[in-house]
Amino acid sequence: MKTRINGDWVVGFQDGGHVLYRQACVVYDGDRIVYAGDDYRGEADRVIEAPGCLLSPGFIDTHVHSGHRALHKLLTDHGRPDLFGQPYMDVTIARSGTRIQGYPNYLTREQAQVDPGIALHAAFTVSELLRNGVTTFVELGGHVIVQEALWRQCEALGVRGYLGPGYDSGRWASDDDGNLTRVPYPDGGLHLFNDAVAFIERVERDPSDLVHGILVPREVENCSVDILRRTVAAARDLGVPMATHAGYNVIEFYETVREHRKTPIELLDSVEMLTPALNIGHANFISDSPRLNYSGGSDLKRMGKSQVSVSHCPINIVRRARVLDSWKSYREAGVNMTIGSDTYPRDMIMNMRTASYHGKVMSHDLTAASAQEVFEAATLGGARSLGREDLGRLAPGARADIVAINLGRKDVLRYGPIWDPICSLVECGVGDDVDLVVTGGEIRMRDGRIPDVDLGGLRAEAQAFAEKVWGQVQDWDPLRRTARMMCPPSFCPDCE
Repeated sequence: MKTRINGDWVVGFQDGGHVLYRQACVVYDGDRIVYAGDDYRGEADRVIEAPGCLLSPGFIDTHVHSGHRALHKLLTDHGRPDLFGQPYMDVTIARSGTRIQGYPNYLTREQAQVDPGIALHAAFTVSELLRNGVTTFVELGGHVIVQEALWRQCEALGVRGYLGPGYDSGRWASDDDGNLTRVPYPDGGLHLFNDAVAFIERVERDPSDLVHGILVPREVENCSVDILRRTVAAARDLGVPMATHAGYNVIEFYETVREHRKTPIELLDSVEMLTPALNIGHANFISDSPRLNYSGGSDLKRMGKSQVSVSHCPINIVRRARVLDSWKSYREAGVNMTIGSDTYPRDMIMNMRTASYHGKVMSHDLTAASAQEVFEAATLGGARSLGREDLGRLAPGARADIVAINLGRKDVLRYGPIWDPICSLVECGVGDDVDLVVTGGEIRMRDGRIPDVDLGGLRAEAQAFAEKVWGQVQDWDPLRRTARMMCPPSFCPDCE
């Protein structure tokens, strides 16, 4: 069935890049786009009117960690200074002999299969992404049971997911005094790697084309050279992309240099992992960063020459007093910039705005990280990182993944007069402005409502689950803090 969507603006595609049309339409037939522009003269079986809306390619979130992230809510404006602002070390490493309640990575496979939180994590994640106009996402290394639950949600809600269980050669652990140490696995993590490959092989056989596999060695400092080399070989054999966290925190950078006498980026280069198939999570602590006082490095040059992708998660890092330095220099070096939400909020529009503003500040250049550039990163950049020329664009032959973003709501003055809808979106928009989402030619959300999903009920369920998690923090925290000690609520003088 041929469907036509009429909007006030359409982000079409021409000569390898986006082009903006006024009073235009997008037409799709089945799961493919047949037209995007302002001069369609053909017939349509169905017409959808989207007055006041910008019709855009669906957003691609290249860095997602599944769940409602209740524990990360205990880090706002707080955290251990000896961890240098790295959030996961503060809330996902348990005291020796304990495990973190509500965190899937501490569950055995048998426990995970009956844990009520797993389905909630997945439903919350995919629903939030869909509500905010994300039609494709990459999950960076959750537990295999988490990946399977996400797979089910992708199929149910019609969202594209790149899924792959994370693996490594060991993990961070803590003693009773809060001191961190790295504990290797007896087999060097080979069992986790094999599980990931087996999962990806199953995913790649799925006929729906909604889910695909991705190899995710979680953090470079916790992966052996052997595991990284196996990753490169498997990616070639399976024809799937790769993702990892590298250059993402101070401890990781110095641990890698101490152990290998190479920076994390140099280590990836030495195993031939620096390729266009690699998406590096964050990469804001590289040898070129003045915050590391590292002399003689050439990480940015290596990354650009290899045309790797960086999943920049601006909101997630800036609230931990960290920043990418700089958007402009990475782009000029040849790095493919993409945008991820990481933990929360999974709002691509807010993340585009944050990336743009901090890109300007860190470049000392008001023209840097323009609205056009961050919009490209959230669409074409994400598609490029996955090797998908059929995503991230509204062009004939591309997948019919379309979002309608309402810039003209009668009850909202936030946008004001609109000269350039892309600039207005980046400066003034939020995810809740997304009215309509189409993936694969199917309407997945309309008027902000997802069929068979009670967003209010989902949020209430997440709140109740989080209250239990927060009540058990002292049972596992290395410093034996309660949730209130870890993150005293605002305006609560008796909480410290």
